[in-house]
Amino acid sequence: MAAAAPRRALAAGALGFATLLLAACGKDQSRASRPGPGTGTSPEHVFIVVEENADFTRVIGSPSMPYLNSLAQQYGLATQFYANTHPSIGNYFMMTVGDTIANDDGYGKIVSRDNVVRRLIAAGKTWRSYAEDLPYVGYAGSGRGKYARKHNVIALLSDVVNDTAQRNNLVPFSQFAVDLAAGTLPNYSMLVPNLCNDAHDCPLSTADAWLKTNLEPLIASPTFQRDGLLIIAFDEAVSDSTKGGGRIAWVVVSPKAKRGYRSSTPYQHESALRLSLEWLGVTAFPNAAADAPDMDEFFTPAPARHRAAAPAAR
Repeated sequence: MAAAAPRRALAAGALGFATLLLAACGKDQSRASRPGPGTGTSPEHVFIVVEENADFTRVIGSPSMPYLNSLAQQYGLATQFYANTHPSIGNYFMMTVGDTIANDDGYGKIVSRDNVVRRLIAAGKTWRSYAEDLPYVGYAGSGRGKYARKHNVIALLSDVVNDTAQRNNLVPFSQFAVDLAAGTLPNYSMLVPNLCNDAHDCPLSTADAWLKTNLEPLIASPTFQRDGLLIIAFDEAVSDSTKGGGRIAWVVVSPKAKRGYRSSTPYQHESALRLSLEWLGVTAFPNAAADAPDMDEFFTPAPARHRAAAPAAR
C-alpha cells in the first residue's frame, strides 16, 4: 500500500503532462492552419478588367458610363493615371510583365521575361484568365471572332503556354459566374471582355452595361466583401500621348478602399501590377513593377498590412 501512493502520483503527473502536450499541439495546429501570405491558402482576391481606347475626360463624368462613374465616386479614382504607350498591346504587357515588350498589336511571340504568373506561382497563389469568346479552355492561339489575344497577353507568357496545368487557367468567361457562385474563384482573376464589350468596337455605354451586369454580383458577394480588390482601367488614351499612352481612367473598388477618394499622384500601369501582387502578399515584382510607386494611398490600411500577420515558423 505504501508503494501505491507514489505510483498514483506518477500516473497523475503523466496524465497532466499528456493533457498539456495535447493542448499545446492543438494550439500550434490551429495557428499553422491559419491562411497567410505566400502559403497558397491566403484568401485575398484580385480582379482586373481593362477597357479600350478612351481619354480620361471622355470617361469620367460621361453620361455614357453611369455605372463606372458611380464606382469612381464611391471608391477610388486616380485622376493622373497614364498609359505607357500606343497601341494597346504594350499596355497589356506592362500590366502583366512590367515591360511593354512590343508595340505591334499583331505580336505573337512567346514572352519568357519575368511576369505576374511566374510571381503568383512562386508565391503559391492561384490564377485564371476569364476571356469572353475564348474558343475553349487552354486556347492560346491568335484572336478569333470577338476574342482578341492582344487584350489577353497572359496567353503569350512562357509560364502559361509551356505548362499544361497553367494553360488550362485560360478559360471562357462563362466560367467566371460558375466559380463565383461556387466560391472557387482564384486569388488573381483577369476578366477579359470581348471586342464589343470592352468598348473597342462598340460604344462606351455597351462597356458600362457589361461592367454593371458582371461586376455588381461580384462586388456584392461575400468573397469580395471579405478581401476583394477590383481594378477597372482603360488601356490607353486616343487623342493624348502624355507619358507615352495618355491620361486614362483608373478606378479601384474594395471594402478596404477609402471612400470617395481621388488621387492626384501620377501613376502608370506598372504601379497597378505592383498593387495586384502586393494585395496577395507577393513581395517580388517583375521588371518595372519593382521600382514603381506603390498605391497605398487608396487604402486603409495599406495593402501590405491589410492581412493579419502570418504565424512565425516553428
